[in-house]
Amino acid sequence: MNRPVPVPPLADVLRVALAELVDGLPPRQAGRAVERLIGHYRGDTPTDAPILRDRADVVAYAAYRMPATFAAVRSALDAFADAVPGWAPGSHVDVGGGTGAATWAVGDTWAGPRQVTVLDWAEPALALGREIAAAHPALRDVRWQRSRIGAALTVEDTDLVTVSYVLNELTSADRAALVDAAASAARAVVIVEAGTPDGYARVIEARDRLVAAGFHVAAPCPHSAACPIVPGTDWCHFAARVSRSSLHRQVKGGSLAYEDEKFSYVAATRLPVSPAPSRVVRHPLIRKGQVLLDLCEPDEQLRRRTVTKRHGDLYKAARDAVWGDAWPDAANPPTE
Repeated sequence: MNRPVPVPPLADVLRVALAELVDGLPPRQAGRAVERLIGHYRGDTPTDAPILRDRADVVAYAAYRMPATFAAVRSALDAFADAVPGWAPGSHVDVGGGTGAATWAVGDTWAGPRQVTVLDWAEPALALGREIAAAHPALRDVRWQRSRIGAALTVEDTDLVTVSYVLNELTSADRAALVDAAASAARAVVIVEAGTPDGYARVIEARDRLVAAGFHVAAPCPHSAACPIVPGTDWCHFAARVSRSSLHRQVKGGSLAYEDEKFSYVAATRLPVSPAPSRVVRHPLIRKGQVLLDLCEPDEQLRRRTVTKRHGDLYKAARDAVWGDAWPDAANPPTE
């Protein structure tokens, strides 16, 4: 009897495909390309002059950045899926998707076939994305389409739009046009930016536009009201752990087998949502007999909660909680 061959998770397939690409690229050339691209590609480069010039550039950048982008987007999608249980996108447009990290993350979050289009200005990135996607049956029919990302962008009607690490490449007017185009076309929009004060500011700007367009915030916020963080005093961001490849260690000179990708995000939708009761917005602080949790709560406030041994199972849950987790607000103990 012939048994079906199990299909490995997309994350594993992506890791192997990227490793095979780098094997064919001289290490010194890859290192130089990454160092240059890290300084320029995700900076102020206009989208009509992509910094990814050729295959060597794209291979080096994909090997270095795709795992981190995949991990950040996958984390955001997990939180979104928790807030909209039972729903899966039947179609997906990845705006500014480059080599397709967010497309892989969507496929890893929701199984099953869907129509997928990746839009990007850099033809070498799209070509490599198509090549990498051929490694997995679920991604072989993805459309890779060259498109200017900005005011002239047209997004076809779709269930889901992802925009990852793109807004910082655009002018303020182009950012607004992109978010508005996504809101007009999609039932759900997930935007991910670098976990820096500037990245957070871009996410909040996009969040405000999505809410104004009638979207509900599904994650990370437990509400769709204004963010309680006073501008300039702090910023909301999270972390996703990424296994370091040999290229990562070569470029950064690090010995650790992992690094943490810091990111800010918003996931919003026109669908009914059940957002997290509260969200852990900092690393929990574990003290003797107690855990301190910094939470964003549904009444639009940031609070520190103290969970002690006398709270029983809640204390055990607090000791296991990590930055970015949902927290059961109804069970919160008094503030510190």
